[in-house]
Amino acid sequence: MSSTAVYLNELGVVCALGSGRAQVRAGLFADQPGGLRDNDSMIPGRTLALGEVADPLPDLSALPVALRGRNNALLESALQQIRPAVDAAIARYGAERVAVIIGTSTSGIGESEHALRMQADEGRWPTDFHYAQQEMGTSARFVRTRIGSSGPAWTLSTACSSSAKALMSAARLLRAGIVDAVVAGGADSLCRFTVAGFSALESVSAARCNPFSRHRNGINIGEGAALFLMTREPGPVRLSGWGESSDAHHMSAPDPQASGAIDAMQQALRRAGLEPAQIDYVNLHGTATGHNDAMESLAVAAVLGTQVPASSTKPLTGHTLGASGAIEAALCWMTLADNPEQRLPAHWWDGHADEALPALALVAPGTRAAQPPQHVLSHSFAFGGSNAVLALARR
Repeated sequence: MSSTAVYLNELGVVCALGSGRAQVRAGLFADQPGGLRDNDSMIPGRTLALGEVADPLPDLSALPVALRGRNNALLESALQQIRPAVDAAIARYGAERVAVIIGTSTSGIGESEHALRMQADEGRWPTDFHYAQQEMGTSARFVRTRIGSSGPAWTLSTACSSSAKALMSAARLLRAGIVDAVVAGGADSLCRFTVAGFSALESVSAARCNPFSRHRNGINIGEGAALFLMTREPGPVRLSGWGESSDAHHMSAPDPQASGAIDAMQQALRRAGLEPAQIDYVNLHGTATGHNDAMESLAVAAVLGTQVPASSTKPLTGHTLGASGAIEAALCWMTLADNPEQRLPAHWWDGHADEALPALALVAPGTRAAQPPQHVLSHSFAFGGSNAVLALARR
């Protein structure tokens, strides 16, 4: 089974651009950048541009307390969009042949923050709080409970590569013949912990982030979820390859020589059976931090050259941390399969290139590909040197 093709058959997504494929696609290919909104509630006395989901989320109050929380509400929003296909897969294959793999980094930390404030202020815990809400495993447990599957289920938490690795793990299960379908993806929700943490690293921009500019000064934190139904049955988009590495250069800074990123990119190309010239577009990790953009531009130039169209979509969604790999794979999915105008995701920035970096072919707003894109890469480079690259192909 090791050479069996794996497909991303169905997609559910919610992020700062909207809920569902139609809204997110419209925001992705819009003529002006949207998504981010000013928020003054996370850091006292400071207003930040954040990728907050504005649409109402599903009500989870009828579920056990341990399964409630914003992270799981985001997952439920994405799940509802693909639920008919998931139910059909369970009916076809059996509950034990459907797996769940989710990537996250925050889980229910936001609920814990609220509970701790109440405990400090009032000396009691909220009635709608349970310690299990903040456990990393809650994300997969939630989805598994909601769909009624009994196959393998686990949560991955490797910082910003988490949900990209969830898709890789799903592919391995399918190629090994262990299951017949996987609900795979990721979710992360805004909370003070992550915003304060990145602020302490002096890595947060108050305005919309500015990736690869000489004026870049940090990220925008975002939230959202994306879930795919993955099977061996042909679908609109194929997960043709992937690569992952762990260079362990530093706790938070990437290897300036880009050795781990280069390795992951080369692995993805080899597994997909592609030459660099066959890549039509790259969704960059593109955090707009000094070190990441320098490392990533070096990696792209070394592996693909400087002519492949590339963009960071984080100025639209914010950096959704553990969900970013899945959400950006979703944006690539739309670029390949839901894109009759053959548009490429724009790179929104001030246009002032950093002359110290290789000059990448950053996609100008309104750019259309000469031919329908066939092969794209999506990068996720995380703390600790956890690097993940997905190769996606148009069916």
